[in-house]
Parts: sequence; C-alpha cells; structure tokens
Amino acid sequence: MPEQPPIRWNRSVLIPAAVLLPLLICAMLSLWRHSLTTATDVLLLVAVVVAASATGDRAIGIVAALSSAAGFDFFLTEPQFRFEITDADDIEATVLLLVIGTLVTEVALWGHRQQARASRRAGYLDGVLGTAELVLGPHDSVEQLAAGVAAQIRDVLGVSRCRFVRGSGYDRRMALLDHDGVVTRNGRRLDVERDGLPTDEETALLLRRADEFVGCFVLTSAADIARPTLEQRRVAVLLADQVATLLDRQSG
Repeated sequence: MPEQPPIRWNRSVLIPAAVLLPLLICAMLSLWRHSLTTATDVLLLVAVVVAASATGDRAIGIVAALSSAAGFDFFLTEPQFRFEITDADDIEATVLLLVIGTLVTEVALWGHRQQARASRRAGYLDGVLGTAELVLGPHDSVEQLAAGVAAQIRDVLGVSRCRFVRGSGYDRRMALLDHDGVVTRNGRRLDVERDGLPTDEETALLLRRADEFVGCFVLTSAADIARPTLEQRRVAVLLADQVATLLDRQSG
C-alpha cells in the first residue's frame, strides 16, 4: 500500500514557504553582494533546496529550486532587481542551481521510496512471523486465528474485506489468487498492478493441504480498487499458508 510522507499534510504551508524562503534569503544576501562570491550564494541556495527536498514532496523541492533561481537572478546578478542576466558566469550559475535542485529533489524522493519499501517489507515479515507464532502457540480455534490472519491479509492487500471460509465449497466463478501471487480469472491472467483486483466479483485465496482444498480467504475489493504488488500478494499467500499449516496439524 502506497505511503505518503507525513509532511504532505502541511503542503499548504510548505509550498508557500518554498517560494518565499529562497527569495528572502536572496534579498538578504544582496546586502552583502559585493563581499560574497557567486559560489557562496549558490551553495546557500542549494542548502535551501536540499532542505525542501528532504520533505519527500517533489513539488516542494522543484518550487524551491525555481524560486532560488529566480531570486538569484533578481537580487544577486547584474542588472540587479531585474529578471535579466548579462554575465555568462551568472547564467551558468543559475542553470546549475536549477539542475542541482532538480537532481537533489529526485534523489531525495528515491531515498524516501526506498525507506518506505524497506519499512513495508519489515512490516510484512513481522506479520508473517507473528502469525507463525500464533499457529504454534495456544489459541481457541482455527476460526479465531483465521479471523486475525484475514485482517492482516486485508491490510497487506488493501482490500475492503477479507473473510475465511472453511472447506472446499468455494464459488468456481471467483478469480483466484494463486500461490505464486498471480491472479487468474477463467484461466486468464489478470494485470493486477495496472487494473487492480476484480471489483465485480470476489477473489479467492485457496488453502491447500496436499492436493485437497481445505478452505479459502475471500477477498472483496468492491468499494475501492486495490492494486497490490506481486510482493504484497506473495506475503498474503504466506500468511494464508499459516492457517493451512494449522489445519494440516489438526487433521494429522
């Protein structure tokens, strides 16, 4: 499930700040325009762009880069207080400021995505290990354990509902989530990451014991389109397998 950085909650404040702060800094630097070098001005503005990019919001980073370039042009180049540059070095510095600002923003976004992906994987692993501990430990019934696993599967896949049905009597018209994470309907593979799980019917995640179906988790995504990745679908299969393991132990 895609995660948005918490900082996005304050975009209405941060975007205006990304516009005004570089301009304010450029106005202040203009007071010492003859004692500071162009390189110093650019480095200070790059630091502002880096801070904006650290929010993980592309718009905030790019706005800060554009505002920095505009402020540099208006306050710190000749002719001053005009959006016009006559010196080749100043043109080069402005272009570099825009390029560096954009690159820093993209690198920061990549880092945020990697961190979010690692966090999700750690959460998936904790869920699988926690379920395995429940299977091995004491519990009142298979249904009670399956209800907890169903809630985990619902959260991992981002579906509206997930319920456990014991036995082999599932509706053959349902789409099937196979053990390799592939979703098929009537023998045809579905592109879940593009089109999402079916919303016009439910999807079954079957539990197998040897060659026998012993139950299934029924997934409902009618309220909102769920587009779980292959990794998420495989995690759901691992979670479901814990219940299949328990059913196998009980019948053994």
